Amino acid sequence: MIKYSVGIDVSAATLAWCLSTIDHQQQVKVLATGTVSNSTDGFKGLIRSVQAHRKDKQVPLVWLMEATGVYFENCALWLTKAGEYVSVVLANKSKKYMESLGLKSKNDTIDARGLARMGAEQSLSRWQPMSEFFFTLRTMTRQYESLQSTKTSICNQLHAAEHSIYQIPMVTKQLKELIKTLDKQMAQVHAAIVKHLHSDPVMAEKVDHLCSIKGVGVMSAAVILAETNGFALIRSIGQLVSYCGYDVVENQSGNHIGATRISKRGNPRIRRMLYFPAITAVHRGVKPLQDLFDRTYGTHRIKMKSYVAVQKKLLILIYTLWKKNEPFDEQYSTTASQRKDPVHLTKKDLKKRRFPTKGREPQGKRPNESVVSS
Repeated sequence: MIKYSVGIDVSAATLAWCLSTIDHQQQVKVLATGTVSNSTDGFKGLIRSVQAHRKDKQVPLVWLMEATGVYFENCALWLTKAGEYVSVVLANKSKKYMESLGLKSKNDTIDARGLARMGAEQSLSRWQPMSEFFFTLRTMTRQYESLQSTKTSICNQLHAAEHSIYQIPMVTKQLKELIKTLDKQMAQVHAAIVKHLHSDPVMAEKVDHLCSIKGVGVMSAAVILAETNGFALIRSIGQLVSYCGYDVVENQSGNHIGATRISKRGNPRIRRMLYFPAITAVHRGVKPLQDLFDRTYGTHRIKMKSYVAVQKKLLILIYTLWKKNEPFDEQYSTTASQRKDPVHLTKKDLKKRRFPTKGREPQGKRPNESVVSS
């Protein structure tokens, strides 16, 4: 045996688990299965059952479960605090893996067996719980988004009620009162978000740096930070782009060339929040973003496609400012090449500066020295 793996299929009330092993010939063997309650007592019983069947304590043990709403969080946090190696995968990833195994039926026991096999065969990253600060921030930002969505629905109902052939004053009055109540609650949540962000001086300084970008406000920064846990698990720009669904997906095979688009397989709340900041940044003339919009729009003449490119660049810009803890400098990208001190340039850089083109000099009259110096 080279690894023990426990797969857990999580539901609101119960946890279906399966303990499997894998050997050097990549043979996976099921040792035990069972079901416990999704509670602290169930977690303790799960640990006892697994340890009873774990004969070799030197062989590493991993725990794997799906991100099923919020029901997995208590179990994952309890196991993490107990010193266990816990991994959490998205439901669509485990679903595709089980489909590759040829499983046709689906129930809690089969899902637990599939997760145990997946944990044994693959090397998955360790799950880290969200910090209390960003968990509170995420709860408040999602509440604000929910209130805003409800208000939009009520406003549409009010518009329809006011333009119907027969108007009912009681309904119109109630809808207006609901809108006032929602506005009051949204203002309270917004104030709580601002207060929460400024409760930590370091956090407040970083948020102010993000808000130095024209178009990025406190709510925009709060949503991005809350949904990414303050970029705690983001190790590269490519990972961030993929997490938010801005990664490019190609559809090409042989002579077939399909449309190239973004995957949208990421956090939809971040993409939704970046929509208006991207438009505002372009309209207010933020040079790097406006140049990107003009360049891409001049190529394909599709505004929404260009705004998506601006959203992606704006996300990368926010991530960079957060990591460097610096305010936004609009002229940085345009003057970066001029900031190089010629003394520190290599011979290769100097050669490129003096001879920017390769190959032979074009035939004809050689320009005079005054033209070259100008």
